[in-house]
Amino acid sequence: MTETPVTRDVVRYERDGAVARIILDWPERANAQSSEMVRQVDSFLDEARRDYGVKVVIVKGNGKGFCAGHVIAPDAYPEFAESQAAMGSNFHGSKELFLWPTLRFWEFPKPMIAQVHGYAIGGGTYWALLPEITIASEDAYFQMPLVPGLGFAGGETMIEPWVFMNYKRAAEYLYTAQTLSASEALEMGLVNKVVARDELEPVTEAMAEKIARAPLSTLMATKTMLVRAWEQMGMRQHLQLSADLMSVLEHTSDAQALRAELQTHGRLPREQAEPQ
Repeated sequence: MTETPVTRDVVRYERDGAVARIILDWPERANAQSSEMVRQVDSFLDEARRDYGVKVVIVKGNGKGFCAGHVIAPDAYPEFAESQAAMGSNFHGSKELFLWPTLRFWEFPKPMIAQVHGYAIGGGTYWALLPEITIASEDAYFQMPLVPGLGFAGGETMIEPWVFMNYKRAAEYLYTAQTLSASEALEMGLVNKVVARDELEPVTEAMAEKIARAPLSTLMATKTMLVRAWEQMGMRQHLQLSADLMSVLEHTSDAQALRAELQTHGRLPREQAEPQ
């Protein structure tokens, strides 16, 4: 029986037996990652983590797509302004919003499933691909447009070398803002299953129910070993290093010029990445 959903402005939380659902619920803004959304997702992860009745968490989006990435607006991230005011740099603010929540998302101690339809762009690809299980509908697509679109080296925390586990494919994807269809993502091992749009929810729910048959302690131990294996290969250290390099790229003149051009023409990073 589904418990009464909890809604916090742009994210909704549901619990149904051993399965919890975190639902991105800002469809009028394509479920874009504002400061508010990041913190609400983070708080619901905390709620699911503390609940001994929850064994599996599903993350999905309401509306036409999963998540369109970071909000593009000068006042979208008060953490940035606070960091600038306190130390003259965004060095700490970017970590508060994009490094620590990303690490918590990846290190969440219980099994996670991303249920992805439509667009998963920029930071939205992190929420789509970091869970150990990703089920996508046939209309899903994935893109990280920030290298040619914003002059940033991918997202605030570069996950691509680890989710691709392929040097050549990760490089092409990042350098060219390559758009991957669901079937291409499946071929590259980025997602577990691709299904018809009307089958996405039942297939995801069936996967969650199947996982939840195991004891909670066993699932958590299995998840811990999976995460620790990636940590031994340097993933956690790499995510922190990439966040530091992003702070540097905020001040390089050529990357600043690219972002100024984008702002002047009112274009989105994914539009800026396309041939002019």
